[in-house]
Amino acid sequence: MTTPLSPITVIAEAGVNHNGQLDLALRLVDAAADAGANAVKFQTFRAEELVSRHAPKAEYQRQRTDPDASQLAMIRQLELDHRSHVHLQAHCLKRGIEFLSTPFDATSLDFLVGPMKLDTLKISSGEVTNGPFLLQVGASGCRVLLSTGMSTLGEIETALGALAFGMLHPAEAPSVAAFAHVFASAAGQQVLGERVTLLHCTTEYPAPFAEVNLRAMDTLRHAFGLPVGYSDHTSGMTIPIAAAARGARVIEKHFTLDRSLPGPDHHASLEPEELTRMIEAIRVVESALGHGRKIPMAAELKNRAVARKSLVALVPIRRGERFTATNLGVKRPGAGVSPMVYWQWLGRIATRDYHVDEGIDREEETP
Repeated sequence: MTTPLSPITVIAEAGVNHNGQLDLALRLVDAAADAGANAVKFQTFRAEELVSRHAPKAEYQRQRTDPDASQLAMIRQLELDHRSHVHLQAHCLKRGIEFLSTPFDATSLDFLVGPMKLDTLKISSGEVTNGPFLLQVGASGCRVLLSTGMSTLGEIETALGALAFGMLHPAEAPSVAAFAHVFASAAGQQVLGERVTLLHCTTEYPAPFAEVNLRAMDTLRHAFGLPVGYSDHTSGMTIPIAAAARGARVIEKHFTLDRSLPGPDHHASLEPEELTRMIEAIRVVESALGHGRKIPMAAELKNRAVARKSLVALVPIRRGERFTATNLGVKRPGAGVSPMVYWQWLGRIATRDYHVDEGIDREEETP
């Protein structure tokens, strides 16, 4: 995955847009690979461990699925078994795209870091306050993409402390106080810097543009000193491209094969052609960001003499005449004496004749 100085990692979020069907999930892998994404991400869960029978649906879920069915019933229909995960990972290897997934329960986490051998985990915003789960994630040894939707800075700090505690002291007794102590330690800061990327996001589907708050990426970066990315839930591709321009190191975007398919997330997702255009635009932005040093670029050097100006004779000047404000001026091209030394030239004596518009020789001597 990404480091602070590496290219932008684009994650095509398939999520549950396979509707529980392996063949559809495999086609999502193909679409993500064809679009040029670095990784395709799914969601791994056991419905009974994730959702209680009393859990209500979110409003967007009620709008996009059977309003009379429970969240547990909806989630059951979207679950992929472990064998399907193995098929998907193998297909990703064949297509040259990284397989990622978000675990939502302890059993699924064990499966992803055990048999699946993932070295990077995406943790959803809903787990920011799930201390036991974060400890397990930290102890896994994996790198972590932690989404921060719905969270305050204080909640994120505690979550990072839990991750660091799991990374450094998995056998010790956990507590919020212990998390804070590890977070503040040099060892805690070092391991977080090595393994954790924070993803800003707004947890709504689709997220209103006015509530995206991309400047929060700057806040996260300054508050925690960690690489920062963006997990997008808006409609369209404008905001992920803007996030790239604002310095996101990871960009995650939901996609689907068809927005009209039934299911909770299709409506707020890009279709394959849109995903391709978004990634192409992000790569253009990434290239345009450059190295940050303000120096003349190779492409513009050939234009410097054309666009800049030099000292020239405004009227015919005879040898022996002094240069004055009347006979000495500034015009293109910029291959001669720089106008920045114009005042130093006033009063000097011409060592030869000059025609109108002729550039002044660099070798002119002071009288």
